[in-house]
Amino acid sequence: MTAHILLVEDEVKLARFVELELSYEGYKVSIAHDGLTGLTTARESQPDLVILDWMLPGLSGLEICRRLRSTGDQVPIILLTAKDEVSDRVAGLDAGADDYVVKPFSLEELLARVRAHLRRTQEADSDILQFEDLSLNRSTREVHRGTRLIELTAKEFDLLEYLLTNPRQVITRDRILEEVWDYDFMGDSNIIEVYIRYLRLKLEANNEKRLIQTVRGVGYVLRE
Repeated sequence: MTAHILLVEDEVKLARFVELELSYEGYKVSIAHDGLTGLTTARESQPDLVILDWMLPGLSGLEICRRLRSTGDQVPIILLTAKDEVSDRVAGLDAGADDYVVKPFSLEELLARVRAHLRRTQEADSDILQFEDLSLNRSTREVHRGTRLIELTAKEFDLLEYLLTNPRQVITRDRILEEVWDYDFMGDSNIIEVYIRYLRLKLEANNEKRLIQTVRGVGYVLRE
C-alpha cells in the first residue's frame, strides 16, 4: 500500500517543493499550513508519517506532538526546524517527536529518514494490535490504553489478544474457551466472565469507555 504522509509546513514554497519530491517517490501527500489544521488532519486522516515544522501559526509543532501522543497516537513524527541547540533537540524528543531535521536540510537526508521510519513502522505493525486507543504489542507483551501502561497476567493478555484479532465480531464463549484456554470446557464457563471482569477493571481503571461488550446469551465483542 502507498504510504500516506502529512506535511505541516507554513512556508508555502518549501511545502510545495517537499510535496512534489515525496509524490515523485510514490507517497500520498497531504498538506497543512497551520498548526490547528495540521492537528485536525493528523487525527482525521491517520497518516503513516508526519513531517512537522516546529514554528507554525496557531499551534506549534511541539504542541501538536504533545497532543497526538497524549491520545496514544504513535504515528512517526519528523520535526523540521531552524533550531539546532541541544536543548531544542531534547525538547522536541521529549514532546514525542521521533526524529529531527535542521533547516536548511538536504532533501536526500529527509527522504532517507522518511524511508527508515516507514520501514520500522511496517516491521512493527505485524506485532502490534490496535483498536481505538487500546494497543497490544505481541513481541514485548505490553498493553497500553492511550499512554497508560496496563499490567496483565499471561491469560488476561491471551484473552485480550484474541479479542483484538477479531474486532467487531461476536465471539461465543465456547469459541473463546477453545482458542484461548485450548481445550473443550465441559460445564460452567464462568471462568470467562471472571477474566472479562478482570480485563474491564484494568482497561477502564481511569474511567475510559468500555470496549469489551457483552452479547447476552452468546458471548463477547470488541467494539466502540
